[in-house]
Parts: sequence; C-alpha cells; structure tokens
Amino acid sequence: MTHPPTWDQVTPADVLHAMQEYDRLGAQRFFDEHGFAPTTTYDLVWDERRYPPKAILGTAYELATGHRLASGDFEGGKTGAVRVLGKLGFVVAHREDPLA
Repeated sequence: MTHPPTWDQVTPADVLHAMQEYDRLGAQRFFDEHGFAPTTTYDLVWDERRYPPKAILGTAYELATGHRLASGDFEGGKTGAVRVLGKLGFVVAHREDPLA
C-alpha cells in the first residue's frame, strides 16, 4: 500500500467482529492468519479483556473493505490505531495501566 488507509468504512461492528475472530482463533492463530504480531505498548480493552489494537483494527479494515493490510501499511501507536479506535468509541490503554 503506497498511502495510509482511510478508516471511514470501518465501523464499531467491524471491530467487534475482529475481536470475536481473535477469541475464536486464539492469539497465535489469529496473528498467523491475519499477518500481525502481539502488541507491545497498548491494549484495546473490551468487556474486561485485552486485545492487540493494531491487529484488531487491521482485521476490522479487512472485514469492512475486503482488502488486507500488512502491519507496515499503518501506524499502531497514539497517532495510528489507538486514535482510530478511540474515535470509534473504544478504550485503548497503555499496557501498564490497570483495566480501564
């Protein structure tokens, strides 16, 4: 991908679907099938569970658009996946923070 993705097609329902996929497959299989790695800095917090924000958002994008993103196609930190997920109404916490 030569330019950053636009996130306007991704809905909260797509993010929830990606989290369900993560729960169904388990972490390692999810990463293997969707091409992402575990989180290092932030966690997407939902229903007292923690998810890798970049992997979930990238998978939500694929579910919404049918186009797969590689990890290098977009940023994962505060100016990337964390910001996008926050705008969609999700809580993303620094890994050292207690559950939000």
